[in-house]
Amino acid sequence: MNGELSEDLVIIRGSNGGKIYDKSHYGNLTEEGLQLSLIEALLLMEKEKLEVSDGKKQLSIEDMFHIIRSKDLFTKYIVFRDLRNRGYIVKTGFKYGSEFRLYERGTSPGEGHSHYLVKVAPENCSITMFDLSSYVRVAHGVNKKLLFAVVDDENDITYYNVEWTRP
Repeated sequence: MNGELSEDLVIIRGSNGGKIYDKSHYGNLTEEGLQLSLIEALLLMEKEKLEVSDGKKQLSIEDMFHIIRSKDLFTKYIVFRDLRNRGYIVKTGFKYGSEFRLYERGTSPGEGHSHYLVKVAPENCSITMFDLSSYVRVAHGVNKKLLFAVVDDENDITYYNVEWTRP
């Protein structure tokens, strides 16, 4: 399958995009084709299911890693890859102020609701209690659980389930 880099997206034109969307729920279907985020495209490249060009040349996996790192997406990519490899459907959580929405195995967008919001943080970042409280309140307000994915310097991930509780 072939895609073309277009700013912060990779676009797959034709029926192949619809097939991968229907089967694996990558990206968003539009009139233009299947729009993949850069991290979705990189994972499909690593799985040897996608080749990407920038209009001039074919991009290697190393080229795509360079793009991901230059846009400060590497930590998100590590978490995205881990969750997809565990069998979850992972979609953007932008409208909820998180990096991802996570669908339980066997549930997919359109068939049910996501159960988790995922916030991604490198282990050396600091988060204020005010910010933590706002993340938890949003998740609780939309009836989802909040997972914090903390990525250490060795790219190992620790997941924390953070819940709001009434004393």
